[in-house]
Amino acid sequence: MLVNFTKMHGLGNDFVVIDERKNEMPFDANGIRALGDRHTGIGFDQLLGIDKAGDDDDCAFRYSIWNSDGQVSGQCGNGVRCVAAWLHRAGELKLNQEVRLRSPSGPVSVRLIDAESVTVNMGEPDFEPSRIPFDTPHQAESYPLDIDGAPLTLGSVSMGNPHAVVQVEDLKASALQRLGPQITTHPRFPEGCNTSFVKLLDRTHVHMRVHERGSGWTQACGTGACATMAVLRLLGKVDHEVDVRLPGGHLMISWDGPGKPLWMTGPACFVFEGRLHVDA
Repeated sequence: MLVNFTKMHGLGNDFVVIDERKNEMPFDANGIRALGDRHTGIGFDQLLGIDKAGDDDDCAFRYSIWNSDGQVSGQCGNGVRCVAAWLHRAGELKLNQEVRLRSPSGPVSVRLIDAESVTVNMGEPDFEPSRIPFDTPHQAESYPLDIDGAPLTLGSVSMGNPHAVVQVEDLKASALQRLGPQITTHPRFPEGCNTSFVKLLDRTHVHMRVHERGSGWTQACGTGACATMAVLRLLGKVDHEVDVRLPGGHLMISWDGPGKPLWMTGPACFVFEGRLHVDA
């Protein structure tokens, strides 16, 4: 059986996109891991499956997300932009038309500014620890976390998936190579988390890098940029719109604060089309 796929990326956070509108996803967790291997497969941070929404759904389409380790993910900010751009190329979405899509963690609204630039309503950040989930008795703006007997301070929030946000002075510090995986798999995050290390430049500019659960260090993480904005905004350290620079490029994130949705704007790029041979 031949399966068509599209390779895409958002700021270097790369994806394989598969059309599920006529056929179910042909890969199980082992197949996804093999496909995601950058030496013997295609290679990607996440696999995206696009399907029609149900007849009783108020969303136009739904999409599924798997990390390169074969595990399901609840949300992917760079991925949803690529889903929107893919649907536009397929003739399903018009420019400047706001459309709701069903993500694994709930509906999101998207609007294509042009063929490869997308604005996404990511919903309201959720700081409730039990819904992140993060193991702590009380909600707070920041939390202490013990790493090998050494304390650090982080913020935590859900953007449809769990996030930790750590402010640092040096994004190139060698200790981050160790801390990223340790925070991502820390037992106080029972489902793991994406860990963002953030250098605050001023009230409208931040630099960051991200270690993602299931994918490791990535060039960009859309929900990580959103989580960073949410945590810093809650702390009163940034204004309502922030330019977030990641290793792969820039995202514009805006949030007016609690009770309001958070918006992300950034690129979605096509790389190539291909076919996979899958044993039926």
